[in-house]
Amino acid sequence: MDAQLFPRPIPKSTPSTTAPKNPNIQLSPLRPNAPGPNEVYVEAVSQESEGPVTRLRGKVTLETTDSLLKADEVDYNEKTGDAFARGNVYFRHFTSNEEMWAERVEYNVTDETGKFYAVRGSAPGKIDTRPGILTTTNPFVFQGEWAERLKDRYVLHNGFLTNCKLPRPTWTLRAPKFDIIPDDRAIAYKAWFRVFKVPVFYTPVFYKSLQRQPRKSGILTPNIGNSSRRGKMVGAGYYWAINRSYDASYRAQLFTQRGFAHTIDFRGKPRQDASFNFYLYGVNDRGLLLQDGTRRKEGGFLLSADGRAKLPFGFEARGIVNYLSSFRFRQAFTETFNEAIFSEVQSVGVASKHWSSYALNISFSRKENFQNLDDDKITLRRLPQVEFLSRDRLLTRKVLPIWISLESTAGLMRRNQPLYQTRAFVQRADFEPRIMTAIKWKDFSILPSYSIRETYVGSSFDSTHTTVLGQNIRRHARELGIDIVPPSLAKISKAPKWLGDKMKHVIEPRASFRYVSGIDDFKSFIRFDETELLSNTQEAEVSLTNRLYVKKADGQVIEVFSWQVWHRRYFDPTFGGALTADSRNVLLTGVSLTGYSFFSGVARHYSPIVSAMRVAPLGNVGVEWRTDYDPLYQRFTNSSVNATGRVNKYFVSLGHAYVRNDPRISPPFNQLNGTLGIGNETRTGWSAAFSAYYDFRQGVMQFATTQVSYNKDCCGLSVQYRRFSFGNRNENQFRIAFAIANIGSFGTLKRQERIF
Repeated sequence: MDAQLFPRPIPKSTPSTTAPKNPNIQLSPLRPNAPGPNEVYVEAVSQESEGPVTRLRGKVTLETTDSLLKADEVDYNEKTGDAFARGNVYFRHFTSNEEMWAERVEYNVTDETGKFYAVRGSAPGKIDTRPGILTTTNPFVFQGEWAERLKDRYVLHNGFLTNCKLPRPTWTLRAPKFDIIPDDRAIAYKAWFRVFKVPVFYTPVFYKSLQRQPRKSGILTPNIGNSSRRGKMVGAGYYWAINRSYDASYRAQLFTQRGFAHTIDFRGKPRQDASFNFYLYGVNDRGLLLQDGTRRKEGGFLLSADGRAKLPFGFEARGIVNYLSSFRFRQAFTETFNEAIFSEVQSVGVASKHWSSYALNISFSRKENFQNLDDDKITLRRLPQVEFLSRDRLLTRKVLPIWISLESTAGLMRRNQPLYQTRAFVQRADFEPRIMTAIKWKDFSILPSYSIRETYVGSSFDSTHTTVLGQNIRRHARELGIDIVPPSLAKISKAPKWLGDKMKHVIEPRASFRYVSGIDDFKSFIRFDETELLSNTQEAEVSLTNRLYVKKADGQVIEVFSWQVWHRRYFDPTFGGALTADSRNVLLTGVSLTGYSFFSGVARHYSPIVSAMRVAPLGNVGVEWRTDYDPLYQRFTNSSVNATGRVNKYFVSLGHAYVRNDPRISPPFNQLNGTLGIGNETRTGWSAAFSAYYDFRQGVMQFATTQVSYNKDCCGLSVQYRRFSFGNRNENQFRIAFAIANIGSFGTLKRQERIF
């Protein structure tokens, strides 16, 4: 049916909606009083008709359901739908929201095809709000000698594309041909990427997805860099969108002084309630050239995989697998300081089901702790372990409320280390039912509990506690606990004006007593996990907590200060003979008190006094200080302080860790780390930051990085210098990244390696 010509009517106020032709285009309401199907609204100073052709002159407007055409002159054929526009031509397509200006246009309103000469235009960009992605509200603008619209597709000839402001864009992508489907994809052929008109990168085909959730196979952007130990670093890769549920990527990188590095990433979502991710990184290392002319091999690989899935009968499975071929490889080739010094590798998989107050867990785990660069390591394995738990259940309320609970495990264990190893599968079972009640007396709460813990292990140490025997061992432990909760003391007063309206000071005293007996063969147990750390003890704990709450003018209540101090008194200083003289001892009572070891084999009547202080007077400023004071040595044996703050564009974080314990327990430690900067990853203008780890004992800056970035409205440049100095690693790295807003980043500076 031919399109019919109508004069422009008075606008209406009620819009309607239609489904978009492209599924990636969001559904949006039609414009008020938009023309209906097969209708064309026109406005012009004058009109002349010659058969089916209408000649429109002076401020011409030609409007259809999806498009708007404005020009000084338009010749419109009502029968064919052809419109020939000249002079200050403006075109807009409302479905995909692109706009174009041209000297002249040949457009068919029926099939929505046409040609635009001396064209320039704009189209909205997809704003990606993920961390590390530079964003802008600028649209993509383009210019070309001519362009053609083929239904929902545009082809631009001899032009360029950018999202910078004209007339002097910072970056452009120039090509003899662009093929663009709005909200779908854009392809440039034989394209040059230019920065300040300087060609910096050429690609025969450049593909950019414009979809809301893009998935397309293609070559990844190459990257380059430099390292004092690896030489020049050049890399490239390929992304494979296998189907809607699976994708994979492979990236190869050449270190000119060392060899090739390979990275494989494979992800999948086989069904709605299941997903997995597989990651492999390895280096074929020729070896580090030493001063004597020999090479030290440091190659290897690391593997990581994680996944989750819903299983039948209400079970849910989650797991993560990590494998490291050697600790020397991690220190030589990992890119972050924390990962390089972390000597533990852990894998765990759990299938669990929860119902009512019960839980059933079936777990598999493997933990490796590397002791040095020669790969001396301790390996602990559970294959498998079944755990059945019952949370506190109310049994009765007669006279007193009584709750019962249960913890039980059974599994096959293994421990392997340089001094000894167990057999491949050591049986272990642990069963602990507990009963508890609550007694109220005035404002005091007294919570007594009693448990029986039975443990069976299929192997044990001999009398020297150094040789593993196949002889099983049983443990019959009894535990009595009493928690006393006195009433809290509180006082409300007027707060300083800079803090808020009202302030409340609360003092919370606590006390508890714990008695464990029946463990007379503690040293005969092989240590697999915390189960074997239970020992005889008679101990009392007291704690005191001070809290300050502030009520803001808007009624919001926040905790601005807390200080908790706790301490234990041991009535059995040898813990039933569990202590070994002149060595580090790890007992469950110490692990539950503080993260720092303090048993050296010397009989103790008192634990360290543990203090934890937190200060957060403002939402963007906070300090936390934790320290242990040991009465046995009459000094602070460890301390850790962390402070963070951000005021406007300025930010700072400082951390200090200090250990001055008995050398038999742990070596001394004294390190400072901090970050100081201005700006953030999306701030327009200059941003800079410095981060470092300094070891006072060695007098060495173990790690330092400096990053400087400059962002414009459409792109940004980041430069980072990094210094590694620990173990056998002494390396300087220089990395750079160029970010294009709403598109991504190109270079060797990865998002996870940036300071901001």
